[in-house]
Amino acid sequence: MNNFTATYTDQYQLAMAEVYFKQGRHREKAVFDYFFRDLPFSGGFAVFAGLEEVLEIIRDLHFSKEDLEYLSDQGFSDDFLKFLKDFRFRGTIYSCKEGDVVFPTRPILQVEASIIEAQIIETLLLNILNYETLIATKASRIRLVAGDGILLDFGMRRAQATGAYFGSRAAMVGGFDGTSNVIAGRNYEIPVSGTMAHSFIQSYDDELKAFRDFAQGRPEGCVFLVDTYNTLKSGVPNAIKVAKEMEARGQKLLAIRLDSGDLAYLAKKSRQLLDDAGLEYVKIAASNQLDEYVIKSLLEQQAPIDIFGVGTNLITGDPDAALDGVYKLAWFNGKPRIKISESIIKVTLPHKKQVFRIKDASGKCVGADAIGLYHEDRIDEMYHPFEPYKSMKLSEFRQEALLNKVMENGKILQEHRSLSQIAEYSVSRLSELPIEYKRFNNPHIYKIGISETLRQERDKLIHNYKQSLS
Repeated sequence: MNNFTATYTDQYQLAMAEVYFKQGRHREKAVFDYFFRDLPFSGGFAVFAGLEEVLEIIRDLHFSKEDLEYLSDQGFSDDFLKFLKDFRFRGTIYSCKEGDVVFPTRPILQVEASIIEAQIIETLLLNILNYETLIATKASRIRLVAGDGILLDFGMRRAQATGAYFGSRAAMVGGFDGTSNVIAGRNYEIPVSGTMAHSFIQSYDDELKAFRDFAQGRPEGCVFLVDTYNTLKSGVPNAIKVAKEMEARGQKLLAIRLDSGDLAYLAKKSRQLLDDAGLEYVKIAASNQLDEYVIKSLLEQQAPIDIFGVGTNLITGDPDAALDGVYKLAWFNGKPRIKISESIIKVTLPHKKQVFRIKDASGKCVGADAIGLYHEDRIDEMYHPFEPYKSMKLSEFRQEALLNKVMENGKILQEHRSLSQIAEYSVSRLSELPIEYKRFNNPHIYKIGISETLRQERDKLIHNYKQSLS
C-alpha cells in the first residue's frame, strides 16, 4: 500500500527547500534527530514502531509528473521543479531497532543527508513513526495485562480514516495476535479474524436459524455473537444447540462473543452454560470499548474470557491520540546547531550523537540511557539534561550502543524482519526493563543523561549565543 510520493509533506518543507536551492545551499549536509518529549498514557515506556515502513517509503520517494505539475501551479520556479524531478533520498539513517523500548529526550533515529533531502522526508517520517509508536505502545500495555489471552485488533472502523492500515501493523508490533483489517492482513501477513455483526442475525426472523446458516457457511473458526436479543436466555442457548449440531457433523464451534452488558458477569454465566453442555472447548470472546484498564478489571474479577477484541481505544491511542515526536536540526554545514528556548526542556542537544543503554552484569537494563557524541564509545558519568546537579556514575555498568546504521546512500542496510519477529524482539526488550517502569500507576521515571562532553558542547553554544546578544 506504498503509494506515497514526495508531496506527502508540509508546504513549508518545500518552501524552505526552494530557498536552499536558489541560494546554492541545497547540497550542504545536515543531521536531524527524531525524538519525543513526553511518554504517552502517563506510562513508563514507549515501543518504537514504523521504522521498516518509513525506510521502504523513503527508499522509493520521488516526485511524480502529477506532483510537479501541481507544484508548478502553486508557483514554484521551473529550475527548482527541474531539480525535484530527479529527487531521491541519498542520505544515511541511524536508528534503534524497531520494537525496542524508547524514552523521552534521547534520539531514537538520526538522519544525515543534504538539507533538502532531510527536510522533505521530515513530515512523513513524523507522521508514520509518531502514530505507529503510539499504537504499538498502547498495544504493549494491553498485552502486559492480558497475559496469554488472545488479542485482536477490531479498530478499523473507528480509526482516523486510512490510519487503520498502519495502526493494525503497529498493534502487532505491540503484541496483538490478529486483526479484522483484511488489507493489512494481506499486506503484512497478519492473521485475520472476524465473526459476524448484529445485522446478520437481525436479517433473520429467527436467531437460531441465523446461527445454523452461519455454521454451515463458515464452519472453520466459527464464532457466534450472542447478545443481539438476550445473551443468557436466547443467544447462548441457541449457540449451544448449533454447537451440538456441529459436533454431530465432526465440526467444532470456536467461540461465542459478548459485545455488551456486564462482561464479567455474562462471561461467568456463559462459561457455566457451555461447560454444563459439555462444550468446555468453546472459547469466550469479548469486545465493546475495551482497553488495558477494562481488561485488567475483567481479569481481576476472574472473568473466563479467552479472546479480547479491542477497537476504538487501541486504534485511536486513547486518551492521548498523538505522540509528540519532533525532528530537530543538530548539525549543519560542519557546525553543531541548537534550538534555545525559555523552557529548558525545549533546548535541543547539538551534534551527531550516540545513545547507550545502561545494563548490569546480567544484561538487565538498570533504567537508564545515556546520550554522548557519536565518537564516544563509552560514558563514565552521565548528567541530567536539565538539572545540572544530578548525575549517575556508569563505569561499573555495561553499555549497549543503540543507534545503528540502517540506511546508507538511500539503500536499506538492515534485513527485513516479519512482524512476529519484531514483536518477539519487543517482548525481549521489555523483559529487560525492571517491573517498576511497566506499572500503570506512578511508574518509575526512566533516567536519561548526557555525557560530560555533550554537556560542555551544549552549554558552550548557549553561552556563545547569549554573548552575541550582549
